[in-house]
Amino acid sequence: MVPILGRSLILLALLAASAGSLLALATGARPSVAGWVWSRRLAYAFGGLMLLANLTMEYALLAHDFSVGYVAHVGSRSVPAWVSAVSLWSSLEGSILFWGLVLGAYVALTTWANRDRYPEHMPWAVGIWLACGAFFSFLLAGPAQPFATVANPPLDGPGPNALLQNHYLMVIHPPFLYAGYVGMTIPFGFACAALFAGKLGHDFLRPLRNALLLPWIFLTIAIVLGGWWAYEVLGWGGYWAWDPVENASFLPWLTATAALHSALLVERKGVLKGWTVTLIAATFLLTILGTFMTRSGVFNSVHSFTQSAIGPTILAFLAVSLLFSVALFALRVDTLEAEGSLTPGVSRDAAFLVQNLLFVLFTFTVLLGTVFPLVMEAARGVQMSVGRPYFDQMAVPIGVALLFVMGVGPALPWGRATGQQIQRALVPPLLGATALTLAGFLLGVRSRWTLLALLCGGFTAQVTLSEMILPVRQRMRAHGEDILEALRSAGRRGRRRFGAYVVHAGAILAIVAIAVSSTMGSSKEIQLREGESASLGAYTLTFVKGEVVQEPHRESVRARMEIEKNGQRLGTLFPAMNYYESQREPVGTPAVRSGLTEDLYLSVHNIDARAGTVGLLVLVNPMVAWIWVATAIMALGGLVALVPPLRARALAARMAAAESAPAIEGLQ
Repeated sequence: MVPILGRSLILLALLAASAGSLLALATGARPSVAGWVWSRRLAYAFGGLMLLANLTMEYALLAHDFSVGYVAHVGSRSVPAWVSAVSLWSSLEGSILFWGLVLGAYVALTTWANRDRYPEHMPWAVGIWLACGAFFSFLLAGPAQPFATVANPPLDGPGPNALLQNHYLMVIHPPFLYAGYVGMTIPFGFACAALFAGKLGHDFLRPLRNALLLPWIFLTIAIVLGGWWAYEVLGWGGYWAWDPVENASFLPWLTATAALHSALLVERKGVLKGWTVTLIAATFLLTILGTFMTRSGVFNSVHSFTQSAIGPTILAFLAVSLLFSVALFALRVDTLEAEGSLTPGVSRDAAFLVQNLLFVLFTFTVLLGTVFPLVMEAARGVQMSVGRPYFDQMAVPIGVALLFVMGVGPALPWGRATGQQIQRALVPPLLGATALTLAGFLLGVRSRWTLLALLCGGFTAQVTLSEMILPVRQRMRAHGEDILEALRSAGRRGRRRFGAYVVHAGAILAIVAIAVSSTMGSSKEIQLREGESASLGAYTLTFVKGEVVQEPHRESVRARMEIEKNGQRLGTLFPAMNYYESQREPVGTPAVRSGLTEDLYLSVHNIDARAGTVGLLVLVNPMVAWIWVATAIMALGGLVALVPPLRARALAARMAAAESAPAIEGLQ
């Protein structure tokens, strides 16, 4: 019963998406009120059907209905309920089904929110979104088939990959990643709509920018949650290894960030419209490439948990999307005429352009290192790999340059700056640059790139702080307001600007923390018997005993470690090895004691509770906690910029409705 219901819902979703896409695109070409109404209804239907299909699969997973192919593949009666629930996205077929849910939600909600606005653009956008929905529905109905019927259902299943049962981050990391990945379909549809309509004015730029900013926030959080998961689960002591699947999420983030900055030039100067929609299209294409990299099995990665024959189907969709984008841009990009021009010389305009070029260079560098081994193997049959030294050597200089330009741009005025303006803008921040670099040097930093990152970070931090408080100072001078009232007024009037600088502050903190943690850590491998101690820096670690803990879905063998720092007792840590029935090799669970200045990280290499021995990797990693804090700051800044004041939002809605009314009447 459940397999039939699930397959029926998928087929109905495929029908709704296909019919809705064709009808919406036809309505864009030949406006029709009835066509637009039915296009919207089919978009809502697609979202609702995908929701019902996912709820059906969740029921099957929690009820252990092994007559459903996907449940037989990843389900197990022995795992906790939370593991069964999140098994929806633990393997290929379920993750594609979850992709359909997220896409359906985005399409339905965005269509509803803009149902009475932008009549020249929305039918085209809905047509593109539903075309993507039709592809993923086809993938579910054909190659993936999560609701395939198992003729002779087993009594139990193997459960999901052991690594995915080993930490609660499995609950939140994939949903955030998919909300970021799938969400990039929405700005792609808007960008195509702008090309079809031949218009990208200030009114339509707002939903385009917001549609890009929301998944950018999700993707930012997801990337760092992935790093946190690697840090807490994999046991090697790091959070980023330039793994192909890590790069798959980082690539669209780079182009989306560039597009957000480019959109500001469209808003301020009326230029780079074609460049902005190109970056948005590239972001969407990179998410599809990332899906192929993650789910095809062609890349060897600790983050890739599935291999399947649907890789060629996704690759074909990527090729079709690329050809469609190139053809559309070639035919229609000239219709997006510039309304102004960039000012030559030293200016904020030029800094934004340089920043965009650096983001593109960063993207190309990472993309080349990621796909080059695959291309070489396909072309010459030669297996090779591009390791971390390449990425570090190429990425670090670009990252430091981006950090510097992040400070230079906001410090300069719009339009060409005079020599006096340049001096007044760029000389004072050298104080912050010098102070942070000197502090790092006194604390033991000797790496030249880390010192350079501190120099640029101090420079940009002072500029960012100055720009954040500038409106407050101006209101205090002009209106005689006290600091709290001036802060409230400035926040109401310049919320998006303030949010952008909060994002910059988080980015500065993240880059500096990454630079310090990557170069200033210390490590040691130790082998201890019960009662023995070892030390690393100011820390003393004593192995008390080994313990065996039985859980429903695994056996955990953990080491009880007493921790002291400078002779003061800090508590007990329990690094462990976990044994799962479905996996021959044990899965380690590091123990991490996080602090504001450094983390103490213990990872088990080997442990024998009966013999009373343990082998550990011990690391002291400085400033890692600030990476997680910085991400929260960036996400908060993005939300502040995304949510405008209620009064401004109501005014924008009234203006859009007023502008749309004549066009809607014309459709009739």
